[in-house]
Amino acid sequence: MSTDLSTTPMRPPTLRRDRSRLLFSEAQAVIPGGVNSPVRAFKSVGGGPLFIERGQNQYLFDVDGNRYLDMVGSWGPLIFGHADPAVIAAITDAASRGTSFGASTEAEVRFAEEIIAAVPSVEKVRLVSSGTEAAMSFIRVARGFTGRTKLIKFEGNYHGHSDALLAKAGSGIATLGLPDSAGVPAQVTAATLTLPYNDLAAVEATFVKEGDDIAAVALEPVVGNMGCVLPAPGFLEGLREITTRYGALLLFDEVMTGFRLAYGGAQERLGVTPDLTAMGKIIGGGLPLAAYGGRADIMDVVAPVGPVYQAGTLSGNPLAVAAGRAMLRRLREAPPYVYLDEQTTLLARRLREGAAAAGVPVTVNHIGSMLTVFFTDQPVFDYPSAKTSDATVYARFFWAMLERGVYLPPSQFEAAFLSAALTPDDFEAVAAAARESFALLAER
Repeated sequence: MSTDLSTTPMRPPTLRRDRSRLLFSEAQAVIPGGVNSPVRAFKSVGGGPLFIERGQNQYLFDVDGNRYLDMVGSWGPLIFGHADPAVIAAITDAASRGTSFGASTEAEVRFAEEIIAAVPSVEKVRLVSSGTEAAMSFIRVARGFTGRTKLIKFEGNYHGHSDALLAKAGSGIATLGLPDSAGVPAQVTAATLTLPYNDLAAVEATFVKEGDDIAAVALEPVVGNMGCVLPAPGFLEGLREITTRYGALLLFDEVMTGFRLAYGGAQERLGVTPDLTAMGKIIGGGLPLAAYGGRADIMDVVAPVGPVYQAGTLSGNPLAVAAGRAMLRRLREAPPYVYLDEQTTLLARRLREGAAAAGVPVTVNHIGSMLTVFFTDQPVFDYPSAKTSDATVYARFFWAMLERGVYLPPSQFEAAFLSAALTPDDFEAVAAAARESFALLAER
């Protein structure tokens, strides 16, 4: 079924989009698909993408002068909203001394100390430039440390676009309906064993069969890349027990959840400690920075100490480190977690109530400041249940909300990330916009 909504009444009649349309046309001539990351193309919701001019606190402003309450937050980094003064000041100060050195700085050392103090699993940490790089690296480290080959991952969990991890991934792969990716040889993913999320029995059975060659189990402890999907009670604890019993490593991809669900991430909030952790988004303060870390004995296989090679010219970039340190300082001095938990829980309840009043079936998953509205009457706990959501209805909901000044993820299969810049009145405005949008859906 087509999701191009450009000729339907749900298309925002008052939303000015001439400049965005022009820029998208120009972009397609020089950038594949007109975008530098696939979900930005709005293919899942139709109608063509927005081009953003600036962000301020809880708002996004596009090139046509429209203002939106931002429920995406650059896909997670902006937990205090756009252009946070403390982060901007730190970047400006760092830039005045140089943008890149390709050499070590004291700030890297202090930043590493702050990450280690915060995240339960991390005794040593290596800075990199993207979540993809962090996840690619902690897989290599796990294989190098254990001397084993195979990796277990889960359907709908996205760990970046490195070849070995693009087997039944979520995120843009789910949005575009692609099973894997062209250009990835079968031999590369042959050692990647993909299992259903939240299915502990499948993990146990796989270890019984192939445990001597399984290096690690990697997962998002709370999934954000097929929409927000929570681990079932006992699932993470079971993975911890099984991997320990078989001498494999447990790897948490906390690129989204790190410093968002708690200062120490999902592992602090949920009480399960992995062997290695990938982090990103919030720790870069909105700049390109990520990290991976874990037990010291494991991390010491990384060059130049050990035989596992990983390097990066811009790793530990001074601007990104300055932004990350400012962000972590803000999180320590003014923790937003209780406020965001309360407001997100209240919003989820209002969304359910609004949908029920309109007779629109939804499942709303949320934890902390992550949230997804699935247009299905079934519980969503894994990739197949997430795919029961009606993406066409979500697309209509997206445009109805955008018309009312609320910017949601332009994909059913991406979580919303809420910021502390949103006031209680803003949360109420989002709920009110949703009530009107659900009512419009019911009329169709």
